[in-house]
Amino acid sequence: MLNLVEFESLFKLHYAELVRFGQKYLADYDAAEEIVQNLFVKFWENRGTLKIEQSHRAYLFSATRNACLNEIKHQKVKKEYADTVTYADGQHDDVVTTVEVDELDSKIKNAINQLPEGRKKIFLMSRFEGLKYKEIATELELSIKTVENQMGSAIKYLRSELKDYVFFAIFFFII
Repeated sequence: MLNLVEFESLFKLHYAELVRFGQKYLADYDAAEEIVQNLFVKFWENRGTLKIEQSHRAYLFSATRNACLNEIKHQKVKKEYADTVTYADGQHDDVVTTVEVDELDSKIKNAINQLPEGRKKIFLMSRFEGLKYKEIATELELSIKTVENQMGSAIKYLRSELKDYVFFAIFFFII
């Protein structure tokens, strides 16, 4: 487990390089910087439970890449949803569509946050970190069957909670 001095050293050593790396994926410095900042916050918060089987540098680059790819996916989904809503209605302007997308995003996040902590962690690792069930099972020291059962329960719950939004939630790769 890293202490504060080691963490600060890791941050200072890799922060700028990770932001530049993220910017290559996102073509947006501010978005890349936000992703790297969030990555370091999560890294610090989970430092006691993280099982890094490679160098810290390799882990950070891999996590940055995954977070950038998830952000790209999320932006694509938001655009597809906005295009779908605009096409279906024909009367929405960009402001209304953005508000609707943000409202749906908020409903999805709220539903995810209602999941029991362990189930939520498994769901987020699968859907937002892009980890396979076997990787999740290894990292959390669970059986693959437990991960499968928890994911099934999470998806069932989210389907129920988002039943009025199922068509749009599909775009978010949740259901």
